[in-house]
Parts: sequence; structure tokens; C-alpha cells
Amino acid sequence: MPGEVPMPSSSNPSHEEYQYLNLIKSVIETGAPRPDRTGTGTYSLFAPPPLRFSLGNNTFPLLTTKRTFLRGITAELLWFIRGSTDSTLLSSQGVKIWDGNGSKAFLEKRGLGHRREGDLGPVYGFQWRHFGARYTDCEGDYEGQGVDQLAECIRKIKEDPTDRRIILSAWNPADIPLMALPPCHMLCQFYVHLPPADDPSAKPKLSCLMYQRSADLGLGIPFNIASYALLTHMVAHVTGTDAHELVIQLGDAHVYKDHVHALKVQLERVPREFPKIRFKREVASIDDFVLEDVVVEGYDPYPSIAMKMSV
Repeated sequence: MPGEVPMPSSSNPSHEEYQYLNLIKSVIETGAPRPDRTGTGTYSLFAPPPLRFSLGNNTFPLLTTKRTFLRGITAELLWFIRGSTDSTLLSSQGVKIWDGNGSKAFLEKRGLGHRREGDLGPVYGFQWRHFGARYTDCEGDYEGQGVDQLAECIRKIKEDPTDRRIILSAWNPADIPLMALPPCHMLCQFYVHLPPADDPSAKPKLSCLMYQRSADLGLGIPFNIASYALLTHMVAHVTGTDAHELVIQLGDAHVYKDHVHALKVQLERVPREFPKIRFKREVASIDDFVLEDVVVEGYDPYPSIAMKMSV
């Protein structure tokens, strides 16, 4: 196991970012050394306690102990929402997070060498918007094909808010062999908190529970927290609800061995106040959001910390 791990610094021990920092410390100190698909090696814990982040009062849990790539988070989420599976569309915007998994060499290693570079197969966005449709390639027109899970979630939040099946799933076993990378954040469930009966003017509140089977704590989880918080705020906006809480349950929570040193630096930093989020204009449909609509105010993070992505 690695050497002594610093205790996360604390000026406000109730700050929600400490859930994340304390989990990193626990994984580094007590996680099991395990081999992994990338060959890098990890320290791993299974099913740690869930992470809970308040979204009330327009709070946006963008981690502050290192700068998080907000433009990349927003661009990727909009790419999911549009049902896109072409990583070159992100890369052309300067968002390179899928380049490794979309490279010709990686696709060939996955047995998908017949696809052009950047064609990731029926990954997240395809499952969100066209679950069950037959995938051909990233340039296909799938309008009206499959189940539009995201639209169905939004409809239920508006029309049947106590439904216990307001679920968005990216995990489709039949399509996994066709994907460059099976989904890590694989399912989320929305929950509408109804207003008190004696206060009919109060708005319903919207929470989201996300399950992630594989959680890279150094690089992936800061991105995933922000992405699902943003999704919840966007869905709340178009359904006339107030975003309330994001809950994240992890399966295999791991730290890559080559991230340990960088994470020890991060653990020495004291979290700062989370920023606020607002939208520049009134947006009626989830499909109409654009990058410029998302405004984050009061974000004051520490500098970025370089970590290598394992592919």
C-alpha cells in the first residue's frame, strides 16, 4: 500500500466535498490492490456509502479542491442528450475525453475495427434516446426509433410524478459488445418530492439517484458528480420543479496507482464554497439547451492537478 495519506484539511467539516475527499483517503489506505482492464492497477473498495449533494438554492457541486473542466462536462452532457455517439464532434470542440476510446487502435482492440475513428457504438446517448433500436453507425438517422427514455422521464415527472419507474438506463446487455466502452455511470432514477398539501403554491422538488458500476475517483468522479447535477438542474428547469438532491452510489470505487501522488496533494486542500448555476434563458425542451445557456457563478477552485487517463 502507498505511504501515509494526509487527512483532508478542514475549515468547514460539514462541507459536502469532504465525502469525496474522505472516500479517496479510505480507498488509498484500505482499498484492495487489484489488476484492471487498462493494466495500470488500482486500489479498490466495493459499494462505499453513497455521496449526497444538495442542489437546492441553485447549488452546483463542482468540486473546488481542483479545477474541474466545466465546458467539457457541459459539452459531453449535451452530446449525450442529442443521442450522439461520434467522439469527433466533441474533439472538434476541444473536448478530448473520448479520443482514446474512439481511436482506431482502441476500436480494433475491441473487435470494432470496421468502424471509422470516433464511432463509439451505441453508448450513453444512444441508449438514453433510442434504447432498443438497431445500431448501424454514428452517422445513422435514428429519429423515432427505439425508446426515448429521457423524454419519457420528463413526461412522467410532469404527468405522473409519484411513478417509481422514472428511470434512465445506459446499460443494455445486448448492445455492450457493440460499444467501444460499456457505460460506467449506468442508471439513474428521478424522484419528485411533492409540495405540502397546505401549501399549493410551493413547487415540487426533483432528486436524482445515480448508480455507477466503475468509479475512477481521481479523474472520473468529479466529472460525473457535476454532469448528473447539471442534468438534474436541466430536467428540473424543463419540468417546472426545483432541483433538490443528487445521490450517487458507487460499485467498484477505485484509485489508479499512478494517481496516488496527485490525490495526496488534493487531500491537503480545504474545500471552498460550491458555485451557483443558472440558465441564461427560459428553455422549454431538454433538446433546446446549448452550451451558452449554462452559467456558473462564484466558482473559485484550486488549480488543476494533472492525472493520466488510463485507456
